[in-house]
Amino acid sequence: MADARRVGVVGGGRMGAGIAQVLAMAGAEVTVVESDAGAAEAARERVLAGLRGAQERGKLAEPLDSVAERVIVRTSVGELPADAELVVEAVPEVAALKVDVLTAAERAVGDQAVLATNTSSLSVGELAAALRRPERFIGMHFFNPVPASKLVEVVLAGQTSDETRDRVLAWVSELGKSEVVVRDSPGFATSRLGVLLGLEAIRMLEEGVADAESIDRAMELGYRHPMGPLGSTDLVGLDVRLAIAEYLASTLGDRFAPPQLLRDKVARGELGRKTGQGFHTWA
Repeated sequence: MADARRVGVVGGGRMGAGIAQVLAMAGAEVTVVESDAGAAEAARERVLAGLRGAQERGKLAEPLDSVAERVIVRTSVGELPADAELVVEAVPEVAALKVDVLTAAERAVGDQAVLATNTSSLSVGELAAALRRPERFIGMHFFNPVPASKLVEVVLAGQTSDETRDRVLAWVSELGKSEVVVRDSPGFATSRLGVLLGLEAIRMLEEGVADAESIDRAMELGYRHPMGPLGSTDLVGLDVRLAIAEYLASTLGDRFAPPQLLRDKVARGELGRKTGQGFHTWA
């Protein structure tokens, strides 16, 4: 893929594992960093499960073992390859955590590396301000599930250089995905619109306008959305959506204020698909 023969992904959850999978499938050697040995092994298993699924669907251009050999797991950001061309941060939406990860990654890799954040809402410019080389920093917002989603939202901070933008656009193309390029602003384009629709759907459910199935079917059949806003919230994770909504409310105003129903479900641990219960029940 382009010139990114060695890349890193920090964070091996659902999103990070998906990003690692598509990078490995595109020919890169991928180092996935997690917090400890157990989490690292779980991340490897997520990537391998995704690769096996791709093989079953006829999406692998190489033998499974060949692709899997290019996936390496480590437990320290300092173990990222010094010659990495790209490092994607995919840790939870906590600004201080992301700054810690990104500054550590910047120390671990050479000046040639592009650092990218997979944040869905936090300011890319504010994260860039913590780095020594902010011109080499950019937002690469992937979508869940990463292997199946065609979109990468490329977010340009004021500090992002044209060279960094062009390199990232080339990588997006190599991954077989399409990009939208947006200016850094709260929620960018996708989260700002998607969260607002999801919050209104939750308010409608809260007010008894219709049940969850009907609200989702209305958008799927009436507006050709592939998934309704409540199902989408379940997929993303109610805790993740709550955190994004709180951030957007603090920056863009009360129209993003989270409904009480969302807060209550998160407090009960009903987080969506990952727990089996959200606005829908999942097997």
